[in-house]
Amino acid sequence: MRLTLESVHRAALGGAFLGGGGGGARASGLQLGEMALAVGEPRLVRLDELREDDLIVTVSAVGAPAARDQYVKPMDYVAAVRALNERLEGRVAGLISSENGGLATLNGWFQSAVTGIPVVDATGNGRAHPTGVMGSMGLEAVADYRSIQAACGGNPATGHRLSLVVEASLAVADRIVREASVEAGGMVAVARNPVRAAYVAENGAVGSVSQAMDLGALIEAHQSEGGRAVAETLAGELGGRILAERPVRGYHVETVGGYDVGRLAVGDIDLTFWNEYMTAERGDERLATFPDLIATLDAETGTPLPSAEVADGQHVVVVAVPKGRMILGAGLRRPEALKPAEEVIQKPLAPYF
Repeated sequence: MRLTLESVHRAALGGAFLGGGGGGARASGLQLGEMALAVGEPRLVRLDELREDDLIVTVSAVGAPAARDQYVKPMDYVAAVRALNERLEGRVAGLISSENGGLATLNGWFQSAVTGIPVVDATGNGRAHPTGVMGSMGLEAVADYRSIQAACGGNPATGHRLSLVVEASLAVADRIVREASVEAGGMVAVARNPVRAAYVAENGAVGSVSQAMDLGALIEAHQSEGGRAVAETLAGELGGRILAERPVRGYHVETVGGYDVGRLAVGDIDLTFWNEYMTAERGDERLATFPDLIATLDAETGTPLPSAEVADGQHVVVVAVPKGRMILGAGLRRPEALKPAEEVIQKPLAPYF
């Protein structure tokens, strides 16, 4: 499938909703997608168009979306893919994003346009997530799997420019890349974790790029009716519900260890986030818990807003979708994956899985 400007806009919109507060800025996704069309012809292929033994690598941005000094350019994403492909002796046959998001869904399109390697209609997860392991399709449970990751980013003018290729256990490689994002000013472009297409079929979120574009088309079709109409349409499509529609208050965010960590309230609903929204509560009642999708939409336009772009006084609609209605990869199919998030936000998650 040849990707078009319409594809770009719909993927960024639908991806931003599926980001659930994370997944990168939609403006960055639009920029990346539009640049892809300017330099070449990115392609989207179905997973079943590849051979079972073809190698697929995951591409992503790693870091804190609210970090002020982040510096990642489109060619940094290409540099990461090329570095990893060189390490793999040119055997990369397809690219997938680690997750859906305003930026994440389109991650791979520019690399595809420049390198000719197609984007595959799958992601590590059909929603955004904070840790690399969550988007690694269960590779942390594969005995003796060695993660190979390439990262690039940072502003050369400030001395923070870096590039690296690391091979290690998945947890160690993820930690090194996350630390590199901090050294680079808050963000790096990454290509990582080569696996066979057959592995993605079993453990990835197959069809999640198409889902993002389909949801983006729904958002476009109802934006003229306002944010409430968009929220109702999305909730109806995915079996979710609207939790609140009020101005934001009590917004607080800190960038800690390469992540945005914070909280806010919308009416009588309290939200916490670790890049992505983790919990929605009304008093002592838990209404939604990651990996349930919790999303904020601009009440006027219906545009999905990541946690890094929300501000006090902004009128938003909060939507929640149960995890059972999401396309999740193997990295978010076990409650054990939630332990790091519990430690950060200091709230239980696994008991609600």
